[in-house]
Amino acid sequence: MKIIRLLFTNIGIKQTLLKNTFWLVLAEAVIKILSLVLIIYMVRVLGVTQYGKFTFAFSFVSIMAIFSDLGVVDFSTRGLARNKNNEERFSGIFTLEALLCVFMLGVSVVGSFFITPDSEIRKIIWILSIFFISNSLFGIIFSFLRARQNMEYEALIRIAQSLANTLVVFFVILYLPSIGNVSYGYLISNLIILFFLLLLFRARFQPIHLHLEKHSLDVLKMSWPMSLGFVASWTYLSINSVMLGYFNLITENGWYNAASRIALVAIIPATLILKTFYPMLSNFYVSSAEKLQKSWDYLAQSMLWLALPMVTGMIVIAPKIIYAFYGPGFSPSILALQLLIIVIGISFITIPYSVILVVADQQKKNFSLIVVGAVMTIGLNVILVPWFGFYGSIISALIASSAVFFGTVAVAHYTTAIRIVNKNLLLATVISAFSSAVMYGLIHNQFMDHAPLVIICFTGALVYCLLSLVLYRISYVRSK
Repeated sequence: MKIIRLLFTNIGIKQTLLKNTFWLVLAEAVIKILSLVLIIYMVRVLGVTQYGKFTFAFSFVSIMAIFSDLGVVDFSTRGLARNKNNEERFSGIFTLEALLCVFMLGVSVVGSFFITPDSEIRKIIWILSIFFISNSLFGIIFSFLRARQNMEYEALIRIAQSLANTLVVFFVILYLPSIGNVSYGYLISNLIILFFLLLLFRARFQPIHLHLEKHSLDVLKMSWPMSLGFVASWTYLSINSVMLGYFNLITENGWYNAASRIALVAIIPATLILKTFYPMLSNFYVSSAEKLQKSWDYLAQSMLWLALPMVTGMIVIAPKIIYAFYGPGFSPSILALQLLIIVIGISFITIPYSVILVVADQQKKNFSLIVVGAVMTIGLNVILVPWFGFYGSIISALIASSAVFFGTVAVAHYTTAIRIVNKNLLLATVISAFSSAVMYGLIHNQFMDHAPLVIICFTGALVYCLLSLVLYRISYVRSK
């Protein structure tokens, strides 16, 4: 009974943080494992060219899906976390989200005629657009649960959603293998879980009535600068996939997305930490400047602890991962994965600065920075892809994400009260960099060349964690 109470009840700040982290880790682990297994199976059965078509359509719709949210989900989480009385207006916010979904569907359908002449890809775009609409409705309900710090409900629902997607799509690939049928599989399984989620939300929290309020339009006026979120890398990676499809590099798009799907899995820890910290930072912004600074320091240090070893380790084991998951036919994906993981690492260390801009009501500046990065990515793609193929698109994202990082740090420094550079953050950087270097020397050693991938990962993670812990303890004692 005590364990159940700890996992399903908010008792204190530390316990709530640990409880939410547990559920988010569990959900993301299950979801990403199932998703990765499904993608590998899809690639092996459908082939790199068909997979390239599917991911082209998927990436295009994921960009269009920005119009189905326009930051309403993140704004809703922040608003509900700051004042529980805002829950009375949730039906209006849900209605706004539904109207945005209809708008996004129209934009996707019209855009599909401009982005590709392939009728098969256009059909997949239409189906996946409805799939993304259902995901947006999931998201607005999750904003309510996150604001209440009830991540356990979100976790269980997302696990059910992932299981349904996996089972239905796996069945489709096994018996009716085509990218069109795969798209239908994702859509149908999502709609089933969404139906039960709406029933659960009505019974457990409050009924949802479709009606638009004046307040809802006010929300849209303030939320749209949050439409690109905090992790800009997904935007740049999706743009790259669309650009490759536009240049008719379909096979190369398959190689690119094989690598990018693995790179995006590495975002799991960052998104988990972000989801846990964001409601808390939003609350502290209006209640305690001291707690806000302390919490932001923890967030920034956490991203550093994750980014440096992740980039270092993935560069070493990229060949083993690609060959193990996809086979020798995907060898061009090795360098792609090594470059993409650097893009993801840059996004990791950008997150704390993006988050504090949004928390401090500077979301328009954060939006502008991401848009600048997106425009840079598109422009550089036009220049570099004809010269370097799909590697040129990755170089474009690398340059753009670096520029956005430095810009975000500078803007956060001049527009927020947060001390963005301090002794603890510098110490964390030095310790993490040194520990990552030692880990690199160990797992890159010739004695590890023939070791199983699991052993290499476990050994590297263990060495990094132990060394970091020891160094941190020593530095902490000396500082006392």
